Amino acid sequence: MMSPASNNLGLIQKNYTMLASTLISNNIVPLRTSDTGKEALSIMDEFGISHMPIVNNQQLLGLLSEEDIISSGVDEAVGSYQLNLTHPQVREDDHIYEVMRLLGEYHLTVIPVVDLDGNYLGIITLEDLMQFFAKAGSFTEPGSLIVLEIAKRDYTLAEISRIVESENAAVLSSFVTTHLNNETVDVTVKINKQNIQSIIATFERYDYKIKGTFQESDYTDTLQERFDSLMNYLNV
Repeated sequence: MMSPASNNLGLIQKNYTMLASTLISNNIVPLRTSDTGKEALSIMDEFGISHMPIVNNQQLLGLLSEEDIISSGVDEAVGSYQLNLTHPQVREDDHIYEVMRLLGEYHLTVIPVVDLDGNYLGIITLEDLMQFFAKAGSFTEPGSLIVLEIAKRDYTLAEISRIVESENAAVLSSFVTTHLNNETVDVTVKINKQNIQSIIATFERYDYKIKGTFQESDYTDTLQERFDSLMNYLNV
């Protein structure tokens, strides 16, 4: 008999919204091995992407890039190509952060999603991922940003949150930027208040180095401009 705790865990897993499965798209039909490079380029151009999966029935054979087509010949069937990217994929129960990691690591515009048995389910596009984060609550909820420079050995999100909460505010999200060959990290914290002078003063009282602050009116337009520029770059 399943315990109440197990029931709750199952409910949490079932409703969890940051899994790869929530972003799967089937709008772009995968390539068959008999499709030509020319046909693949036409689809890539139509959807503004630079990669496409090759699927045989439900089996994912690999990921085709524009470079593969150019080096192998546009009139050849894609099944005859020697693919450069044969492994990048995520499982349906992988976290969206894993999707982000692989898209960035391999410089992809799409990534295939497979089920627990390795069967092809669909793709996640870079646009889908960007739209997800653009609509996430921590981005859309009003607030302000504080960027802190902290020694790596001293970084603790719990203490940062405690300082913010001591001023009757809350941390909505945080992002850590590490610097190679550097002993410090930049911690960007979004706070659910627009008037953050008291929070800034408290951080300074605890000897935190503040690299920058952004009230909603300052950064909303900048974020929108950057997002629009990215969407234009992706031709979407």
